[in-house]
Amino acid sequence: MAGAPSRRAGGRVPRVHVEIHGHRGARGLWPENTLPGLSHAMELGVHALELDVALTADRRLVLTHDLTVSAVTSADTRPLTAQDPMFPYVGKPINALTHAQLRMLDVGVRLPRHPDDRFALTQKPMPETRMPTLGAVLGLVNAYDAASVRLHIELKSDPTRPELTSDPLEFTEAVVAELDRHGRLGNAAILSFDWRIIGHAARLAPDTRRFALIERASLHWHDDLGDDIPAAARAAGGTTLSPEHVMVDEALMAQAAAAELPVAVWTVNDAERAGRMLDLGVAGIVTDYPDRMRQVWEERGLPLPRPVGPLKPVGV
Repeated sequence: MAGAPSRRAGGRVPRVHVEIHGHRGARGLWPENTLPGLSHAMELGVHALELDVALTADRRLVLTHDLTVSAVTSADTRPLTAQDPMFPYVGKPINALTHAQLRMLDVGVRLPRHPDDRFALTQKPMPETRMPTLGAVLGLVNAYDAASVRLHIELKSDPTRPELTSDPLEFTEAVVAELDRHGRLGNAAILSFDWRIIGHAARLAPDTRRFALIERASLHWHDDLGDDIPAAARAAGGTTLSPEHVMVDEALMAQAAAAELPVAVWTVNDAERAGRMLDLGVAGIVTDYPDRMRQVWEERGLPLPRPVGPLKPVGV
């Protein structure tokens, strides 16, 4: 993927391919990691849908950013059974709950008791929204006939919290199998901060893109990172480096170019920061607000991703 345009004589901007990735669907607009939120992102128009998955106690792949049930994005409704000892489910590990138990949660409303949650001010509530499986998401994308939209699946794994984290190989195998079942291996990407997963994905699905995620808080996860993060990401099996935006500067971009890795930066929500990242030459921007990024793309003369949908009623 090419980087951002540089201005030529006369102010003319060449048209290049730079991507908009909808973060957790469109977290700033609709509930994150949900079918309505992913639908909305596709209908706005994104190059890729970014979403997070984890394995449940009964080995189902569900969409969740957190390894424990988040009190910000999830609310208990009722127990699965009258005497369920795991209830309430909020705060419990995802890998200790079954898919059926997690389906009892309402994940469509950000709770107002978190005053620092800026997304509660901009996100449309969708009460009674349930936590979907990865299979349901793949079915949704197929129903939209969204071949132009790539699925970016982040496997939530934290090597410093093994009690909450699935075995990296089993986890990667499960995701690859689900993508293969839906014919999506060629139009997807596997993402993780845990680069053990990137290595497994390189062996299991060598033709599927692999995003090596990195942030300042996870630098200590890598004993042999050294001073050249892009080179380490490539050695781990990554095909794209995906850093936190505060890490991206001219030096990192030069290292990424030397390692022949494109850079997709996260999470950028304002036009000024997006412009800075584009000027540095990133190949993609992950955003909670695809609508804002589309405005930046339009102002810069960059090709926009085509909106998909909306879905038509059955029989129409």
